[in-house]
Amino acid sequence: MEEQSNKYQEQSLFSISWPLFIELALHMGMGIMATFMLSHYSDAAAAGVGVANQLLNIFILVFTVTSIGATVLISQSLGAGRLKQARRLSRSVFGLNFWFGIVVAVFVFLFGEQLLRLFDIHGKVFDYGLIFVRICGISLFFESISLALSAVLRSHGYTKESMVVTVVMDFISIAGNIIAISGIFGLPITGVTGVSWAIVIARAYAVCALIYLVYNRLSLKLAISDIFKAKKEDIKGLLEIGIPSAGENLSYQLSQLIITSFVVSMGTASLAARVYILNINMLCFLFTLAIAQGTQLLVARDIGGRQYNRALKRGIRTLKISMIASLMTSLMIALTGSPILEMFTKDPSIIAVSLPVLWAIVFVEPGRAMNIVLMSSLKSAGDVRFPVIIGMISMWGIAVSLSYLLGIHYGLGLLGIWLAQGADEWLRGCFALRRWLMKPWEKVRKMRVSV
Repeated sequence: MEEQSNKYQEQSLFSISWPLFIELALHMGMGIMATFMLSHYSDAAAAGVGVANQLLNIFILVFTVTSIGATVLISQSLGAGRLKQARRLSRSVFGLNFWFGIVVAVFVFLFGEQLLRLFDIHGKVFDYGLIFVRICGISLFFESISLALSAVLRSHGYTKESMVVTVVMDFISIAGNIIAISGIFGLPITGVTGVSWAIVIARAYAVCALIYLVYNRLSLKLAISDIFKAKKEDIKGLLEIGIPSAGENLSYQLSQLIITSFVVSMGTASLAARVYILNINMLCFLFTLAIAQGTQLLVARDIGGRQYNRALKRGIRTLKISMIASLMTSLMIALTGSPILEMFTKDPSIIAVSLPVLWAIVFVEPGRAMNIVLMSSLKSAGDVRFPVIIGMISMWGIAVSLSYLLGIHYGLGLLGIWLAQGADEWLRGCFALRRWLMKPWEKVRKMRVSV
C-alpha cells in the first residue's frame, strides 16, 4: 500500500497536465468549431446557441458540486494512502451524479423555454436557442455522469485516458456538425437541430467509454446498486467541498447572465461579437486551466500527505508560469485580431466592435490566471468558503456594477464590459494570492487538533 501511495504522490505536474491541456483544447475546440460553423450558417444561429449554452452551463454547475468534491477528497485520500476510501468515494460520486443528471435533464426539458425568455432575446435568435436547449437538455444526464467518472479517473492520475475519450467525443460532434450544416453527401441541412443531436450522441458515447475505463484501469466495476448505496459520510464530505466551490461558479454564471442582458441591449452586432470573442478568449486561458487542474490534484495529495511546504511552493510556481503564458497568448491574439475575427464573420460592424475588446483581454488574462490557479489550490487545501465569499462580492460588486457603469452609462459598450470583468479578475486574484501566502491549511489543522 505504501508503494502505491508513493506512486500517487510522486506524479509530476507535467505528466498530469499535458493530457488535461489537450483534453481542454479539444473540448474548447469543439465549442469554437460549432460556433465557427454556425456563424457561416447564420449569425442569428451562432448568437442563439451561444446564449443557450450559457443557460445550460448553469445547470452543469449542479454536477460539478460532487465532481469538485470528489477530485479533492479522492486526491487527498490517495496522498494519505487511504485507497479503500478513495474507491468508496468513487462509487458515491457516481451514484449522486446519476440522480442529479436525471432531475436536471427533466427540469430543463420542461422549463427550458421559460428560462430562455429571461435573456430577452427574440426572433430567430430565440428560436435557434430554444431548439438547442430542448435537445441538448437531454444530454445533461450524460454530462453529469461523465463529469463524475472523469473526476474519478483524473484523481487517480489517469488523465490520458480521459483525454482519449474527449478526442473521440469531439470527433463525433464535429462530424455531426459538418453533416448538419454543410449537407455533405447530399444529406439534408439540419442546422442547429443537427448540431444539437450530434452533441447528445457524443456525450452518450463518453459515458460508455468512461465506465469501461474506470473498470479497466481501476478494476472498479460500477453497478446499478451504487446509485442507491452512497455513504452518508461521503455525501457530506462531497457536498461540504462541492457546494461552496460550485457556489462560486454559480455566482459567476448568474453574473454573466446579467452582463449578457446588458450586451443584448447594445444590439445583435455586440451580442454576436461577444459570442465570437468568448470563443477566441478561451485560447488565452486554456494553458492556465490545464496546469491549474493539474496543480489542484497534486496540492490535494500534498495536503493529504501533510507535505504543506511543498504545496505552498507548488502553487506559487504554477502561478508564475500561468500568468506569463496568459499574457503572451493574449498579446499574440490582439496583434492578429482582424484575421482571427474574419474567420468567424465578415460583418464589419461586428469586427469593429470586437477589435478593441481583444486588446482589453491583454489586461484581463494575467489577473484571470492568478484567480484560477490560486482559487483552485485553496479549494484543494480545504479552504472552500473563502473563494465563494470573495467571488460573490467581487463578481456582483465589481463585474456587474462596472459593466453597467462603463458599458451602458458611459457608452463604452462591449469594451466597457471587458474592462469591468478585468477589474473583477484582478481583485479576486490579489485576494487569493494573499490568502495562499497565509497558509490556510494551518487553520484547518488547528481546528482538527482542537476537535
